[in-house]
Amino acid sequence: MQVSVENTSALERRMTIAVPAERVETEVNKRLQQTARRAKVPGFRPGKVPMSVIRQRYEDAARQEAFGDLVQASFYEAVVEQKLNPAGAPAVEPKSFEKGKDLEYVAIFEVFPEFTVAGFDSIAVERLSAEVADADLDNMLEVLRKQNVRFEAADRAAQNEDQLNIDFVGKVDGEVFAGGSAKGTQLVLGSGRMIPGFEEGLVGAKAGEERVLNLTFPEDYQNLDLAGKTAEFTVTVNSVAEPKLPELTEEFFAQFGIKEATLEGFRTEVRKNMERELRQAIKTKVKNQVMDGLLAANPIEVPKALLENEVNRLRVQAVQQFGGNIKPEQLPAELFEEQAKRRVVLGLIVAEVVKQNELKPDEDRVREMIQEMASAYQEPEQVVAWYYKNDQQLNEVRSVVLEEQVVDTVLQKATVTDKSVSYEEAVKPAQAPAAAE
Repeated sequence: MQVSVENTSALERRMTIAVPAERVETEVNKRLQQTARRAKVPGFRPGKVPMSVIRQRYEDAARQEAFGDLVQASFYEAVVEQKLNPAGAPAVEPKSFEKGKDLEYVAIFEVFPEFTVAGFDSIAVERLSAEVADADLDNMLEVLRKQNVRFEAADRAAQNEDQLNIDFVGKVDGEVFAGGSAKGTQLVLGSGRMIPGFEEGLVGAKAGEERVLNLTFPEDYQNLDLAGKTAEFTVTVNSVAEPKLPELTEEFFAQFGIKEATLEGFRTEVRKNMERELRQAIKTKVKNQVMDGLLAANPIEVPKALLENEVNRLRVQAVQQFGGNIKPEQLPAELFEEQAKRRVVLGLIVAEVVKQNELKPDEDRVREMIQEMASAYQEPEQVVAWYYKNDQQLNEVRSVVLEEQVVDTVLQKATVTDKSVSYEEAVKPAQAPAAAE
């Protein structure tokens, strides 16, 4: 087999392959013989059809089938021989496929970039430390109470945080517009659900009262037909209900599956969850800084095939998350290209760090991570056993641990500054990571 390779760009390769005619004819004859054993031809018993008849009827199909198999097999042999690492399936251009002649074709494909990860010592990381103070715990208990708030009818004027039941009709230029009317809608004042001025305009209203609100849609409103336009809303308040926070009782604790249904037991369990969240938040922020640093220090070209595959994965995830009747391919690729490029580049860099440092998942850390996740459940032993019985889930945890080991490897050479902060600051979401250049 003859192979020649041309570098058409940094990552693209144009490989010309010639498969000897003898190998082609051997593959064609093999398929014709297989066909002869099962072919049904009028006038002949199965398995007794002359090869000349088989060849006349089925040779074209056999040759096409052989072409596909030979291209697949010879391409694999060629990239192994040339020590190439394709980043996707090749585009195949046939050059010659005539009977009695060599099979020749051109395969155009991209290869994975070859690079060495460097620049660990140029990465600066701020590592936060914090504790869950009693005041943080008290605040969290209030958050949990508010998440379980009940509303009771109130015979008074509406205030912020009250829940109103309303009917409303919206008009633009005197005409009712689509989606601008509703009956029996529950609205908590101050929730920010409605356009600016709507909820504020209902403060002080009583049950049975009608109010007319003249408002303007924001310039960046999602419905472009309404953006920046003035609208008149006629709102009828059907009822006013005030919030009632639940008391910290056994009944309230039971909603969270707490075994020790006491205030002390509840506080202990909530503190554990907050500490778990704190550890994860700090770990995530350190990881993001490390990954940003690796991106900045290691600019690499991305194979288009990998980028397209990642864009398609993100499209599918978006449809699964938000639903609707839209198909993944209908979503513009541009929406996902920045995120896809970051993920692909980081995947390549992390894989290279693993290779350069000969890292393997630390099984002790794998078990610790599974136990940490399982501790949030009522029967943690069952959760741990489930992970170790499911290879796919277990391998996902191993991948996360391996990524953490990559972070640890970088931190050994990076400039790390420790900073003590409050719990709130530590768990506050970090800014969106920078895009790969």
